Amino acid sequence: MLRRAVASRSMRGIRRADRRLGRASVVVPARRSARDWPARFAGRLVYSDTVVVAAVLVGFFSLVLPDERRDVTWDGGPRIPYVAALILLGLVWLIALGVFETRDRNIVGSGEQEYRRLVNATVAVFALFVAIAFFLRIEVSRSLFLVAMPVGLVALIFTRWVWRLWLRAQQRRSKYVYRALVMGEPAKAGSIIRAIRRADSSGFDIVGVVTDVRGRQTISDVPVVGGFAYAVEAMDATDADTIIVAGADEVHPEMMRQLGWDVADRSGNLVVAPALTDVAGPRIHSRPAAGLPLVHVEFPRLDGVRRFAKRTFDLLGSVVLILVFSPVMLVTAIAIRSETPGRVIYRQPRVGLGGDEFGMLKFRSMVADADDQLASLLDLQGTSDSPLFKVTDDPRITKVGRLIRKHSIDELPQLFNVLVGTMSLVGPRPQRAAEVALYDDAAHRRLRVKPGMSGLWQVSGRSTLSWEDALRLDLYYVENWSFMQDIQILFRTLSAVVAPGRTAH
Repeated sequence: MLRRAVASRSMRGIRRADRRLGRASVVVPARRSARDWPARFAGRLVYSDTVVVAAVLVGFFSLVLPDERRDVTWDGGPRIPYVAALILLGLVWLIALGVFETRDRNIVGSGEQEYRRLVNATVAVFALFVAIAFFLRIEVSRSLFLVAMPVGLVALIFTRWVWRLWLRAQQRRSKYVYRALVMGEPAKAGSIIRAIRRADSSGFDIVGVVTDVRGRQTISDVPVVGGFAYAVEAMDATDADTIIVAGADEVHPEMMRQLGWDVADRSGNLVVAPALTDVAGPRIHSRPAAGLPLVHVEFPRLDGVRRFAKRTFDLLGSVVLILVFSPVMLVTAIAIRSETPGRVIYRQPRVGLGGDEFGMLKFRSMVADADDQLASLLDLQGTSDSPLFKVTDDPRITKVGRLIRKHSIDELPQLFNVLVGTMSLVGPRPQRAAEVALYDDAAHRRLRVKPGMSGLWQVSGRSTLSWEDALRLDLYYVENWSFMQDIQILFRTLSAVVAPGRTAH
């Protein structure tokens, strides 16, 4: 109660100080425990990684290693028990997870960098042991590299994913978050606030705005708590630990330098938000020049080795998934034919890579003349001018169709589209020519990559997203493609299919 009273008086003092251009003097130190949550979360990951590595190596020794290979030997060297060799491997593995900064506070719990570093650390450790075994001619069981490494890597990624789910749940309850102020002009500050709020769990709790526009009490429903000259006082008064700088003409380099010093003295965080939005971390590189921290942004390219890797992954993945889901597709075909007459699978013209049309395959989930009714239904609900042709409570859907659409079973025939190369496993969803005709210049960038069976917006809200949000997510995918992002989307797709929730229709 006393802290809240002091903070309230401090904020009023800051506003009075802005009006009379005085200086606020009340300082309320931010809670140390709240500021240290990245370190505490990383500490949990240390214990988790240790348990995973130990469990994998113990399981390998007990279940996989042949009895006759219980010792490590090499020409002219002593016989070393496999237990000792595995303990050494485990220690090096854990050290590598630290050296490769897989628990760095800036990447842990969000983005694909954490997973990429897990892969790099694990591959580096086993490559090191393979090189040592080769040059010293050490007799090592091949199953150590064919079984222990992939199983351990999958287990590490899975446990980090579980921890990430736990962290998201905590952040939705406003725990394990940065208490942040947004500093900048109203338009730029509002854009940052809206972008952070769009994310399910961004890790930031916006508690105030620092700006020098007089007469503004709130920006995007966030209170204005001070002017540029008194950002640090506002940080103290609101118990914030982070300042996000959105940019303003009044914030000159000397002010930014002093602000950085003041924030560092409070063990806080200073975050500079670039004006270029929807750019993923791997595309951004800091390259100092003439004492300036210049930020270079790479342009996305899906060609050469990247294009070959994505096509190979699509080809192998589609073959495996066709074999796995063939019984499901057979049962679905029988159910559709037994409910209503008509074709089981229909081929619908869609627009793909570069604007070329192709026939997208789907299990029929609607009545036979569904396409003929679409225009009238869109006119009835007033959405015929939107490039996202979705009918609310669609009366054309059959009973079997409602079930297979909810679990995305109707999309399974598109595996054959992936097999022949007109679609990819992951990419923006292909749309009808009439929808593409409504595209603006930005939306046409969706056509720079192959359309996919699943995409970023499908796993981020499915039918509840507006066209603007769906487009933003698709463009983010196009502009920031990576192989690891495809893997993440596929895992999230599996989760959405098994537990579709209220957003599936």
